[in-house]
Amino acid sequence: MPSLRFALAQFDFPVGAVAANAAKVGDLLAQARDGGAALVAFPELTLSGYPPEDLLLRPSFLAACQCELNALAGGTNGVAALVGHPHSEGEVYNAASLLRGGTIELTTHKQALPNYGVFDDKRYFRPGHDSAVATIDGVRVGMLICEDIWQPEPAAKAAAAGAELIVVINASPWDDAKQSSRENVLTARALETGCAIAYVNLIGGQDEVVYDGGSLLVNADGSIAARAPNFVDAMLWAEFDSETRTLRAENWPTAADACTEATLYAALVRGIRDYIEKNGFPGVLLGLSGGIDSALTLALAVDALGAERVTAVMMPTRYTSQLSLDGARAQAERLGVDYHIINIEPMVDAFLGALTPAFAGKAPDTTEENLQSRTRGVTLMALSNKHGRLLLATGNKSEMAVGYATLYGDMCGAYAPLKDVYKTVVYRLSRWRNEYAARIGEPEAIPSAVIDRPPSAELRDNQTDQDSLPPYDELDAILARFIEGEQSQAEIASQGFHADTVRRVVRLVLLNEFKRRQSAPGPRVTTRAFGRERRYPITSGWK
Repeated sequence: MPSLRFALAQFDFPVGAVAANAAKVGDLLAQARDGGAALVAFPELTLSGYPPEDLLLRPSFLAACQCELNALAGGTNGVAALVGHPHSEGEVYNAASLLRGGTIELTTHKQALPNYGVFDDKRYFRPGHDSAVATIDGVRVGMLICEDIWQPEPAAKAAAAGAELIVVINASPWDDAKQSSRENVLTARALETGCAIAYVNLIGGQDEVVYDGGSLLVNADGSIAARAPNFVDAMLWAEFDSETRTLRAENWPTAADACTEATLYAALVRGIRDYIEKNGFPGVLLGLSGGIDSALTLALAVDALGAERVTAVMMPTRYTSQLSLDGARAQAERLGVDYHIINIEPMVDAFLGALTPAFAGKAPDTTEENLQSRTRGVTLMALSNKHGRLLLATGNKSEMAVGYATLYGDMCGAYAPLKDVYKTVVYRLSRWRNEYAARIGEPEAIPSAVIDRPPSAELRDNQTDQDSLPPYDELDAILARFIEGEQSQAEIASQGFHADTVRRVVRLVLLNEFKRRQSAPGPRVTTRAFGRERRYPITSGWK
């Protein structure tokens, strides 16, 4: 019985970099040919990058993708390639072409167009209707695109056309529940069709989404033959045995640590690195307060970019504790970043002095607290402008959800690494990062004193977050049920939460949509991220 040696190209193909993406495909084609592969499969929309969004409305962009595809076809003597690209023939399709023998042998179109979560395929593409099957080295290979494998019909069509192996090219964004759901779907399709499945996925950060790779080999009996590590660029070699319909991985890389925290941390690091590098910024800066959110953000930034590309700024006032000053300095020195202390007390006093006549007869309130935060925002933006380093916002998802953040203050920034990370998860990640440091013989990345202290914005004397919010364990449990779970207030209260607390938290979430609309983008890592995924109206009478 025939066997097929093939490769899966788990790499990053940035949006809009059509010529560079084509050049990378050409290099990997040569590598696959030299390695004896009969076929190499690339991710969904390899040439355009995913998601290209309204670039797909530009005829010149579509023409450039087609031009590069035609050129690549000429280099396929000795190896076949399955390449994702947009295909325009009056209508625009999300397509994959089999390049072989110097020509475009066939082009197939994505049949199932997702229009949920972060996906918007129906805005741009028309659906295909058929599943392509080709014979490669005597093996009947079906070819599907991403969402096609999540529905039974496209795989069933491929099997009916004689496919023994189905190769699926994907641009599937990562979230904290994605890997298990992928494996469940692929197992179901294999069992339904009797076909083995090779699943190759895109890798890299693109604005608010992060692609993890995590490519998979699934035998015809539904068993997982191999898992590629998340967030590792790699050429993955495999062998398919037609008689047993089984797959064998050849020297695939393995993850050093595959726990939940390690994978999430890697997602955030990849999101930061790709956002900064793909947009051409020389580095980043952030306000380092001595609190856990900015401490974790600093550690992530250093791991993503290197200490030499990171600036941290402490901006104390009379309310800043010695613990905060000591913790910020200790971390900045330990990680080796460029560190500055700028006392903003005189600036705040100047603002208050200028505003005193207009504030006459008004008692102090959160206005004065927010003024401190906004003074920090002005200071950081000035440094960003002067030095060309991108400002990172350090707020977390719990704060974004309930509006515990100051517009034009601590919400200032062009990228927010923790925007989709709940506060309780911030603590878990911080502890994991220190445990990892201990395992590799390095000092703590985040001072323990910063992790162990009660969280505080330090905008007034003896302030803690819990003066204004429920304890974070309780708050995050309610938020996850309301946001990710879409549960009603009654459903949440029935699970042991006080009805008044639930009502208050839900009210804060609904009231603060206007703030979230003005927040920086950040990497999506949960199943229901604010921004392009969870889109509620700002103005709404529904409570």
